[in-house]
Amino acid sequence: MKTFKEVLAKAAIIFVIFAVLTGIVYTAVVTGIAQLIFPGQANGSIIEVDGKKYGSSLLAQQYTDESYLWGRIMNLDVSTYTDENGKPLMYAVPSNKSPAGEELEALVAERVQKLRAANPDMDDTAIPVDLVTCSGSGLDPEISPAAAEYQVKRVAKARDISEQEVRDVIEKCTSGRFLGVFGEERVNVLKVNLMLDGILK
Repeated sequence: MKTFKEVLAKAAIIFVIFAVLTGIVYTAVVTGIAQLIFPGQANGSIIEVDGKKYGSSLLAQQYTDESYLWGRIMNLDVSTYTDENGKPLMYAVPSNKSPAGEELEALVAERVQKLRAANPDMDDTAIPVDLVTCSGSGLDPEISPAAAEYQVKRVAKARDISEQEVRDVIEKCTSGRFLGVFGEERVNVLKVNLMLDGILK
């Protein structure tokens, strides 16, 4: 019969072996394969043009100028966390407000008013829901094609270009359903705005 020390030693050896296999070997192999096959995605899907990084296609950026496509509502916070140098760190969170609550209803009404003011040519058009609500992450980089179309007139007028030119850019930045079945079509806001600025081709 094995002593307690022998059992403990064997358990420690097994622990070290699995720690090395799962914590080092597996991680290194998966990271290596990702860097080899999907280097862009593995490094954060950063959009880089001529050596300059403009952001990640997976994270929203806030646009308020009328010449740009606007994304979903972002709940940004820079007052809670700081880095080791005391510099504020920004993060986003969902609203966590009840759909049946008066507070969310008031926020949506305020956002609707802002969108109506910015898009006066669309007064008779229903505002897509994703333009007045935030996502679960608070950093959704994409909007629906309907939400993009709602803003076409404003963007075209602000840039003095045709509406079709804006629609052509939106179409280039629209992704279809996954495998043609799952999810919905979506438009990447950052890519659209970089293409409108002539930065991204």
